[in-house]
Amino acid sequence: MDTYPTKLMEAFASEALGIFYQSSVADAITNSEYEGDIKDKSSKLNVLTFGVISSHTYTGADMSADDPTESNSQLVTDQAKYFYFKIKDYDTFRSYLDDPENPIKEQVANELKKVVDVFVLGLYGDVASGNRVGTSYTTGTVTIAVTTGVVTPAGGATFSAAMVGKGFKATGHTVWYRIKTYTGGDGTITIEDDSDDLTSAYSGGAIVAAAYEIQANTAVAVTASNIVAKFTDLQTILTNAEIPAENRWAVVPAKAGALIRQAPEYVGIGSEGGRNAVLNGLLPGKFCGFDIYEVSDARISGDSTNGYHLMAGHKSAICFAMGLTEQGMEDLIGNFGKAYKSLYVYGAKVADERRKALAELFCTVA
Repeated sequence: MDTYPTKLMEAFASEALGIFYQSSVADAITNSEYEGDIKDKSSKLNVLTFGVISSHTYTGADMSADDPTESNSQLVTDQAKYFYFKIKDYDTFRSYLDDPENPIKEQVANELKKVVDVFVLGLYGDVASGNRVGTSYTTGTVTIAVTTGVVTPAGGATFSAAMVGKGFKATGHTVWYRIKTYTGGDGTITIEDDSDDLTSAYSGGAIVAAAYEIQANTAVAVTASNIVAKFTDLQTILTNAEIPAENRWAVVPAKAGALIRQAPEYVGIGSEGGRNAVLNGLLPGKFCGFDIYEVSDARISGDSTNGYHLMAGHKSAICFAMGLTEQGMEDLIGNFGKAYKSLYVYGAKVADERRKALAELFCTVA
């Protein structure tokens, strides 16, 4: 069996993936703390999260033991992208590897980078309810039905389908909930516990004629004069959630990156990342305690009119997995050339216990 094509394919895939991991924002802001093997588009990987261990005041009485039981959520590699391109012969393919200036490897890596970054940065819906910065909606009052979580508006309150997924908290609630559905016929919404790993339920009890907040319902305008305040709000959210101060990141569109560079509070310093800092958009230094990754406006969910969903957080929040599951070389029918094909699968998961390690700034950028 001729192993030459196999070695060429393995070398090409290895070099392309190397460029991807070096330059991808997604790889920089996520972790790979999962168990299992990536085999195909439906691979299910285990993401383990452990319960909290706390200190206790010793009084001489019998001690009460914490139970750091591990909870298991699943990451599914449900995203798949393939590459399929023609080559003249094996020697031409070999030249793609030997020539450092040849753009083919970079094109494959950059396309992977684009689609994966867009996918990961689109996970803003997994931010913990209550961890968002924007313009909240608080008009009128609400009454909430026990068990069902149906929220009936009063006093001028008006709900809409655009509110689904937003964080909700009424006077009498001790935690934030998530808007599950909107019913257009009677104008009500239904809220649920902020969980993806458990069956949907509402545990907040009955609420009658209470004030409330739908957090970051509309975008706030970020300008040169308030960008520091807004990023400080993001830091405050993460700090109050007891998220470690190190390894905090924020990803911004180019428009916001320009404002950050102009802010007197930002001081760009030399970065040990060197070439990596250029490849993955990492700005030198820090801004408001965050490592800032700058990407094109198109890679951030949203737009300049309705608002961008800027994510910030800690590397522990998003578990990401990607693998090359298939590749091959085949003869072209009716031609003397060859064709190279490869299949990459990937997926990401934010376990319930890790949602608090993410925050969102919903904003327009002036």
